[in-house]
Formats: sequence, structure tokens, C-alpha cells
Amino acid sequence: MPETIYDIAIIGSGPAGYTAAIRAGQYGLKTALIEKDNVLGGTCLHVGCIPTKALLFNAEIWDRLKDAKEFGIDGVDSRKLNWGAVQERKSKIVAKHTKGLDFLMKKNKVEVVRGYGKLTGPAKDGVFVVDVKAGDGKATQLRVKNVILSTGSEARMIPGLEPDAQILTNIEILDIGQIPKSLVIVGAGAVGVEFASIFRSFDTKVTILEMLPRLVPVEDEDVSKELARVYRKRGIEFFTGAKVEKVEKSKAGVTVTFSVDGKPQKIEAEKILIAVGRKPRTENVGLEKTRIQPDRGFIKTDEWMQTAEPGVYAIGDVVASTPQLAHVATMEGMIAVAHMAGKPAVPINKNRIPGCTYTEPGIGSVGLTEAQARAQGYQVKIGRFPFAGNSRATILGKHEGFVKVVADEKIGEILGVHIIGPEAFELIAEAVTAMSAEATVETMMQTIHAHPTLHEAVGEAFNAVYNLSINA
Repeated sequence: MPETIYDIAIIGSGPAGYTAAIRAGQYGLKTALIEKDNVLGGTCLHVGCIPTKALLFNAEIWDRLKDAKEFGIDGVDSRKLNWGAVQERKSKIVAKHTKGLDFLMKKNKVEVVRGYGKLTGPAKDGVFVVDVKAGDGKATQLRVKNVILSTGSEARMIPGLEPDAQILTNIEILDIGQIPKSLVIVGAGAVGVEFASIFRSFDTKVTILEMLPRLVPVEDEDVSKELARVYRKRGIEFFTGAKVEKVEKSKAGVTVTFSVDGKPQKIEAEKILIAVGRKPRTENVGLEKTRIQPDRGFIKTDEWMQTAEPGVYAIGDVVASTPQLAHVATMEGMIAVAHMAGKPAVPINKNRIPGCTYTEPGIGSVGLTEAQARAQGYQVKIGRFPFAGNSRATILGKHEGFVKVVADEKIGEILGVHIIGPEAFELIAEAVTAMSAEATVETMMQTIHAHPTLHEAVGEAFNAVYNLSINA
């Protein structure tokens, strides 16, 4: 029988890879999805987005029970947290969606190839050879017309440290046997502040150390200030402008030496979470045998996700020019496959990418911050509406935060929207849609928002650009 030649081979089955595989199957392409682990889904499904958000939801319920009397519910003072059951529910959610991916591969006629995939060099006569080494040591080769690299990322570690029972990354902290009494978190990006929110809800003493001047430093400065205010109120301690000097094992667990403004300080805790970013997994995938020259491990692509090696695409966390977000990876997968299949596609607009942080209160943002807009020379008008003026927020008992609109004063262009408050990560979708459709502030002022909803706060913020909000 003739040797199989695939239209496309995708190395890595995270959100980027499995989305690309499904879309390729939908287009009728003969597709191989190569995965080194025994499950599909990558970091996001197994040790990232999904299990983390499951724990955050548990934490929200636990916080609600603390305030049960306010909602007229008596008899919950004797509540007890079953951490084992919390972990079991998290695992069931992951397992459900893992099975879902297996089903989707079969539905879309995607062949799953188990093993470690590696490029062997440029295409010869239009065909690449990809080495695949299985866990049992058996090696096979796939012949393919196009290759997509979607090998994902892993947690960066402070030099000299290795993960163990006390020194944790996102992987180890999701599998701890009991809630720590104290936790130091290094890094105040999305991962750091989300775990701070989870464990503070469960009464852990949490301390965040952030090297930059503020929490969630990629967000609008007003959002950072509001999160800092609420975290102080919640009893979460944090130091910004903090440099970690040393992490040592101790009787308590770990001793962390750090400095703020050159002044050394020490703190002890049961465990420490290192959340200082993620590095791309691009070593040992055969890049050196191609024209691809990684930049600090990241792969440069054009707007269609093509690399410097013809026929090789890169998507997801390995890409140099886009944020390491699952929803970005997903879109990149669809763009890459559409381009190679000759189907319509639209490149990613980086100013239309939503950022979501699932803390309490939540954060959602899109577009330019106020500082970025002013730095780019825009004449800026700001609309701001507090959730304290929103009736649905009152019903939910969640008044913290606001919606902030950054707009161009001359033409009413929406430059950015920044939300901190209840369900912010859901509310931001309206702003992303509006900006993608090139709606103006005036368009959004004339958009009817159902009452009573949190979305009304978004509409009020657009009205506030022209000082016309009703409830504030």
C-alpha cells in the first residue's frame, strides 16, 4: 500500500493544536495530531485555565456561605470544607472535557498520534518528514505537506529553584493535599492574583511579591489600584517593587528573602508559588534544522502564522508577537489552517484581544489603557461607571469595581474598555464585539441594555464619556 501523506500534522494538542486539528478536519484535510502526553488538551485543560477556574468557583461559593445570613440563610455556621471533594470535582470537570476532545477528534476524522514530534528539516518535493517517538521508545515517521508547531509553554522558574512539595508552580499547587495556612506568591500577573484569590477565600494567609510597581501590571492603572484596594480589604498582603533575593527551606516550609527599595525583608510561609511567567517549549523540536531562528525561545510568524520555513506554521504560546492566552491560541489555529487550506481568514487584531482575570473581583479588558492611548497621541475622553450604581450588582451583593471606557474625543472611537467587578470576564465580550464592529461611543449609548443586568453598567460607562450616565 502507498505510504500515507497527511495534508497537515500538528505537534501539540493544547487549545491551539486541537482547534487547528478540528478545523482542518472540517475542511476535509487529512490531519494528524501529535501529542506526547496520554491525554489531549495541554496545559490549559489539565493544569491551567480549567482546573484553576473550577477552584475559583468553589472559592466563590465558600465566600457566599460566609455571608449566608445576609441572604436570609441560617444554619450554615457549622459549614466544613471538604478539600478532597473540591479536588475531585475539579478532576471530574477536566476528565469530562478530555473525553470531549477524544470524541471531537473521531468526529472530525483526526488521527491522534501518541509521541514526541520533531521536525527533521525542510520539505523535500513538498513533503516534510516528522519524527515521532512514543513513550515506549518506538519511533515512527510521518510524511506531511504542512506542519503546525503548537507545543505550548511551561512555567518559568527562579534560577536555582526546582519545584517540589514547598516550591510550587501552577502544576504542583493544583494538586496539593490540603490548604496551606500560609502562602507566598511571586508574581502578580493573572496566575498569581488568581491563586491569591482562591486561597485567601479558604483563609490562607497570602502574601504577593511583585517586581513591578503594581498588581496586574498589564492592566489599566485604575484597575490595578482598585484590585489593590480590594485585596487589602480581603486581607491579602502584597509588596510591589519587590525583588526576591533568596528562597530557602525552613521548619515552617520556606523562608523568602526579598528587598523593596533596597531594604531587605524576610517572610516565612508553608509554601511558595512561583508565578513569574511562562516560557515557550521550542527546544528539541528540530528548529535548528530549519530556517526558523527563535527569539528567546519564541517563534516569529507573519499575520497568517507562517514561520520563516515555508510550510511550517506556529500557533499558541510559542508565538513571539501575541499574548499567551488560550483564546488567542484558538484563533491562531483557525487562521493558520484556513490560510493553508485557501479558505477566508482575518488576521488577529492585537487591540481586539480580551484579557480576563478570574479573581474576586473579576477583571476584563480590551484595547488601549488610558496611559497607552495618551502616549499614542490621542485626545482622550474617559467614561467611568461604578458597580455601586448598578441594581443587579446590589442584588448580587457585589459592589466593588467599575467599568472604564477610553475613547477618542474627536470621533468617539472606542480605544479601550477596562472592567473590574462582578463577572467582568463575561461583560468584556460586549466591548470586544463593539470594537470589532467599529462601533462608536454613540452607537453604544443608543444600545438598549436589559434591566436589571450587570451589562447596564457597560452602557452607563459609554454614556459617562459625555457625562450622561443616569445612575451615577
